Amino acid sequence: MDAPAVVAPASGPPVVQGGTLGHTVTDILAVTKRNLIRYARVPTLIVFSTIQPVMFVLLFRYVFGSAIVPARGFGSGVFGTPSFHPYPYVDYLMPGIFVQTVIFGSTQTGVGLAEDLSKGMIDRFRSLPMARSAVLAGRTLSDTVRNAFVVVLMAIVGYLVGFRLHANVFGALVGIILAILFGLCFSWISALIGLAVRDVESAQAASFVWLFPLVFASTAFVPLQALPGWLQGWAKINPVSVTVDSLRALLEGWPNSTYHLATTLAWAIGILVVFVPLSVNRYRRSV
Repeated sequence: MDAPAVVAPASGPPVVQGGTLGHTVTDILAVTKRNLIRYARVPTLIVFSTIQPVMFVLLFRYVFGSAIVPARGFGSGVFGTPSFHPYPYVDYLMPGIFVQTVIFGSTQTGVGLAEDLSKGMIDRFRSLPMARSAVLAGRTLSDTVRNAFVVVLMAIVGYLVGFRLHANVFGALVGIILAILFGLCFSWISALIGLAVRDVESAQAASFVWLFPLVFASTAFVPLQALPGWLQGWAKINPVSVTVDSLRALLEGWPNSTYHLATTLAWAIGILVVFVPLSVNRYRRSV
């Protein structure tokens, strides 16, 4: 939490900003509501952010899907030796789509912050008696809510194209929460980029530079064994591969799902520990 900041009004005594945890939470929720209202008033932001993952589902399901035969269970992705129990590609694909959706959606955090900076909105926030941390926390929280909506929509689309759950509902719920949490972690990376570049076009362009090696050099869409040998080393440690395999373990009911879940949580905590302080520090120096 930020320390209370003091500003000097045009006349009268200084005004103390923020202060208590309750006020900080209230400010975060207010900024979150402001960003969500913007999504509601500009529905094209939601429409275009959902069209892209739907197109990926259709592309991989019906164009590339017939050429890929994944193996079910332990070892079909990053960990262990390959099993030899082929299963429908659509069941292999959808966990990758869920993770890809939240990662691509996290780029809106950086774009939104860059837009607020360029338009002077964050300077207006600073003139208000509110916690400074509310701007970053509210932004990432609102984008997480948007990600949750898109993931649920992708689950419906996946069902329509043949995706089926092979585990219990609790496992599926944990898997969906895990994907959304992973998107929240990447929102903080995107926030750092948006604050660094400070304009919308650069934030959008910079996002794809670091996202593509993560998403497409992973086991999100093809099994590890189908990747070139020199690329498999990167794919094994890629946090996207680890998270996608965790979702597969939870949605498919693999016996080693606890190990996958622990590995993904370790990545999530590591990303937050590194990028939250960096983003906060960059925010303080940007305004």
